[in-house]
Amino acid sequence: MDDPLERFAGLYDQYYRNVLRYALQHAEQGSAEDVASEAFLIAWRRWPDVPEPPLPWLLGVARNLLRKQAEAGRRRRLLADRVAAMTSAADVIAWDAGEHVVERTTALQVLASLPERDVEALTLVTWHGLDAREAAAVLGCSPRAFTVHLHRARRRLIKALQAADQTHKLSAQRPSAGAGRRAVPSRQPAASTLKEQA
Repeated sequence: MDDPLERFAGLYDQYYRNVLRYALQHAEQGSAEDVASEAFLIAWRRWPDVPEPPLPWLLGVARNLLRKQAEAGRRRRLLADRVAAMTSAADVIAWDAGEHVVERTTALQVLASLPERDVEALTLVTWHGLDAREAAAVLGCSPRAFTVHLHRARRRLIKALQAADQTHKLSAQRPSAGAGRRAVPSRQPAASTLKEQA
């Protein structure tokens, strides 16, 4: 069987369950299936590098993918914690509790909707206090390239915050079960804080 596609199909048929089983030991089903599929995608891209026997190599690839996935999850949690830490006790007293939860959730959703590279550029400058030269060194690019990217990331953040604010206002204007009550204009302290810090 000299055809690489046929050999790859044979590899997939023979070892997919093993790789999936390994991934399921470390992640929930959806994530494990993604890891198993990506492991075989990497195997296809690096077909000449796949050794005999292939299973240890495939499991090593899956392990690296699981590690990256866990690290990405950890970064998201740290980001969420950092946004939560921006909320002061005075904010909690001043805001309506229900509204506050919605606003903080909106801010987190806006950040989560941005590409990871945008979030990283924004947080390096805003939260870690790096200048363009230092942040560029972290990302492995020139200060000029970083400045351009940061400018674009800030524009995307503002656009996403405005869209979220507009959606929030529209939902506040819709008549609800308590139609007799006046809609209270919404404020976006968490989102505004993000905009100001960016």
